Amino acid sequence: MGTGKTSVGLIVAEILEMPFVDTDHAVEEMAGKTIPEIFVHGGEAMFRKLESIVCLHAAISGGQVLSIGGGALLNPESRRALEDSGLLICLTASMEAILERVGGDPGRPLASDSESLAARFAEREALYADLPYHIDTTDRSPGEVAADVISLWQQVTG
Repeated sequence: MGTGKTSVGLIVAEILEMPFVDTDHAVEEMAGKTIPEIFVHGGEAMFRKLESIVCLHAAISGGQVLSIGGGALLNPESRRALEDSGLLICLTASMEAILERVGGDPGRPLASDSESLAARFAEREALYADLPYHIDTTDRSPGEVAADVISLWQQVTG
């Protein structure tokens, strides 16, 4: 959250001439509700269930640039499907940068305050560290990060 996944993903998709899918937006379309509304009516469990369906569908479809929320990787089935279907790159940023980017945004129910955001990051730190590719977005423009993503993608996919 707040690392620039959507901004960077849109640029990468445009340059590579591939479709772009933001899984959060796809969840909202599927549910016919915003993410905050999903949390109010079904909680995080409902959001995660919808998110896993979207991720599995995206993995099967292939040939896309995806912006995937970090929580999606908590589901082993989703993670395995995404790893098998493409290149997972973890975008990172300092906690200060993330708070500056998303702090207080009512559209982000999991970023309600700095303590809960820091706790959520700490819970997921090992999960993220286990991913093979990381790009730090702190103090970098989306275009700079997109160039690194494309370079890495070209190196790995040959």
